[in-house]
Amino acid sequence: MHSSAVFLIEFGAIILALGVLGRFAGRLRISPIPLYLLAGLAFGKGGLLPLGASEEFIAVGAEIGVILLLLMLGLEYTASDLVSNLKAHYPAGLVDAVLNALPGAGLALLLGWGPVAAVVLAGVTWISSSGVIAKILGDLGRLGNRETPVVLSILVLEDLSMAVYLPILTALLAGVGLAAGSVTLAIALGAAALVLVLAVRYGRHISRFVSSDDPEKLLLVVLGLTLVVAGLAQQVQVSAAVGAFLVGIALSGEVAEGAHSLLAPLRDLFAAVFFVFFGLNTDPASIPPVLLPALALAAITTLTKIATGYWAARRVGIARKGRWRTGGTLVARGEFSIVIAGLAVTAGIEPSLGPLATAYVLLLVLLGPLTARYTEPLASRLTHRRHAPAPGAVHHESLDGQDTVGRA
Repeated sequence: MHSSAVFLIEFGAIILALGVLGRFAGRLRISPIPLYLLAGLAFGKGGLLPLGASEEFIAVGAEIGVILLLLMLGLEYTASDLVSNLKAHYPAGLVDAVLNALPGAGLALLLGWGPVAAVVLAGVTWISSSGVIAKILGDLGRLGNRETPVVLSILVLEDLSMAVYLPILTALLAGVGLAAGSVTLAIALGAAALVLVLAVRYGRHISRFVSSDDPEKLLLVVLGLTLVVAGLAQQVQVSAAVGAFLVGIALSGEVAEGAHSLLAPLRDLFAAVFFVFFGLNTDPASIPPVLLPALALAAITTLTKIATGYWAARRVGIARKGRWRTGGTLVARGEFSIVIAGLAVTAGIEPSLGPLATAYVLLLVLLGPLTARYTEPLASRLTHRRHAPAPGAVHHESLDGQDTVGRA
């Protein structure tokens, strides 16, 4: 059969399978990410139906998927939002980084994978999934809850930290020296600072320049600008994803809203292709040997994320139940963990890193909705049993969420 015909059949079958899996996930009210990863495992080397002709195209589509994920994330925030979040919630961001990055780094060193793999796995365990968590908040009807701004603030800080973390990681994976790595980081930080300053002072002018009443022209300009900036960022050894993120931040107002609605279907398509591509590069037979470390890491970082959310919510005066809800909601990992692991897999630093990250994300993307729903009821039940009032006592909860007991 002609190679182009094989390509069309293979790629069409993948897209069709992703559509069916996405619909199935919607009926189950779960994130489709684990199903996309499993589809990649099935189509990859060692899977049920290895691909041939379409694999190179899928690799390009996966790179576009990462760029669109970060662009859409940037469109969610304005520069002023980021600045205000940094000022108000940076202590929570520091606690989040320490509690959740150290387990991943420690496991990599314990397994003898070296310092570069430790930096990679630290990022995999640190960053929560903004996409999965946003869906969870909507499904549970918590978007208006008092603790939800705390959740979103932590996610914003994590996302913003990617602008610093990804250039460092890219330099380490490329094996450049200290001087070259410092230059790369300085360029990335300088670009991020410049974009924030321009967005705060001249955001309206930038958005007006990009704006168009014609959806087709708006889509072409925003998408073209994003790809050009991402390519230029990668050319100077700064992650393409960071470039796309900064473009999203620079756009605001009606332009950001219009671009968001136009790009959402493209983002979903190429993001799904990205998850499939990551699965394609993971041999299913390599997962069982790393399953126990993945389970241990998932258990530890579930507890550290819950602790992070509880502390952050308590710091701003959220009631006890809201603190537990905050912690449980932050557990899910997803797209960014896979993006980070994907960079390491491409660099080929450690063969077992990809399978471990795949198993880890599969576990927590499935566990995340459960912890979001049941952490608070379970914690309340355990706390109630431990601190049960004496006979004849009346139990009250004060306005700041602290439990008090008084006599009837």
